[in-house]
Formats: sequence, C-alpha cells, structure tokens
Amino acid sequence: MKTEDLNHVALHVADLGISMNFYGEKLGLEAIDRPDFDFPGAWYRLGQCQELHLISGRADAVSSATRGSHFALGVADMDAAESFLAQRQIVHTPRQTRPDGAYQIYIEDPDGYWIEFCQNPS
Repeated sequence: MKTEDLNHVALHVADLGISMNFYGEKLGLEAIDRPDFDFPGAWYRLGQCQELHLISGRADAVSSATRGSHFALGVADMDAAESFLAQRQIVHTPRQTRPDGAYQIYIEDPDGYWIEFCQNPS
C-alpha cells in the first residue's frame, strides 16, 4: 500500500459551539461543507488539502501533550504565527528549536488537545 497524504485529523469535542468558535473564529480556519451525518460536527480546511473534523459529544477525558498525542500545522513564518496568536490572545508555549533547526510552539484548544505550529528550517 502506498499512502498519498494525511487526509484529516478528527477530534472528539465536548462542546461543538465552543470548539467551532476556537477553530473558526480565533484561529481563522476556513469552514468547509460536511456530509449530512446523523451526529453533530464541523469540518475545517487545514492547508491545501487536509481537513480538521470536529465530532461533538465527547464525555471522556482527553489525553494530549506536547510530547504525546498532538497534531502539528506547518507555518511559513513563526514570527507571524506568534504575532497572530498574540493579537487573538491565544496563549502559546515559548518558541523551541528542534535539533534539526525547526521552530516549534504549542497551543491548547478548549478540550485540552495540544496543537503544534512548526516552521521547517530554511
């Protein structure tokens, strides 16, 4: 089997409205059409062809950490990403540099999922 790409990330969220506000309004992700499932949710565009799928109804605790379960979004300019987050009052970790020279920062969503923003080395 040959995989082509990462198609989507799905997150089980406790309060769909709060999560939609965070991902859509605060982070500015583009909402996209979602099939007519028999359960509530919302979909967002990530980059060119990847998607974020929010699935409503989470009751269990979330297990996520910067060195554990998380997902990462690539950014072209870490300074711009940090400025964007600061303008929207989204708390993030201090910038780290991986051993390969990539920059990393992390934020936590309303459910406790950690999201990495990563800028590859030039």
